[in-house]
Amino acid sequence: MWLAIDTATEFASVAVGNAESAVLSRMVGARQHAAQILLVIEHVLERAGVSLEHITGIIVGDGPGSFTGLRIGWAAAKGLAHEREIPLVAIPSLLGAAAMGAETTSPVAACYDALRGQVFGAIYSFPAGRVETIIPPGLYTVSELARSAPVRPVLVVGEGIDLYEDEITNWVGRPPVTLEKVPPIAGSFLTLASRDGARRDLRDPASAEPVYGRPAEAQVKWEIRHGRPLPHSPR
Repeated sequence: MWLAIDTATEFASVAVGNAESAVLSRMVGARQHAAQILLVIEHVLERAGVSLEHITGIIVGDGPGSFTGLRIGWAAAKGLAHEREIPLVAIPSLLGAAAMGAETTSPVAACYDALRGQVFGAIYSFPAGRVETIIPPGLYTVSELARSAPVRPVLVVGEGIDLYEDEITNWVGRPPVTLEKVPPIAGSFLTLASRDGARRDLRDPASAEPVYGRPAEAQVKWEIRHGRPLPHSPR
């Protein structure tokens, strides 16, 4: 039985179960993540009628995404995995979002607003039993993502992408679908965990880090002021 945690966006979520059966919960608001993530995990476990002793592995949402949100989710996941001495794996939150919008094996794009006119974006397709990464997670403008894509996705799913609705509609031929309109992403992790090409096994959970997508603002300011990279900085 898996415990899945995703805090890459404003729409954090937790799920307990497997591909066939799951109990899910979602909270909205990045400022709530730190205060509520452990409480939400306890609540979901209680609703599922299980305890941490029943959990045999933890899935955490990989970046890119909210720097603070990712750190909170990963801290919780790493702490619980260490306490229970169970496997910890990462699945891109963008992949989870795309999977929620997948209607067929046709390609689906996922985008999160990254500010500065950019998005964290990726494109995936979902052949039976596996995931094909067409465009890996990265930092793009919508037009850059469209130009990079070897195929046109049938749908774009994401967070904060109403800012780019016209560009996305011109690209794929339909408006984007926001995270409010799809089930909690943590639930899709339970299905994706068994698919080839979906997960990143974290061999050393203590030192593992998410893919942040870009440095935190505080790090950027430090590096500008000092004229050199911040030592041991996550990227």
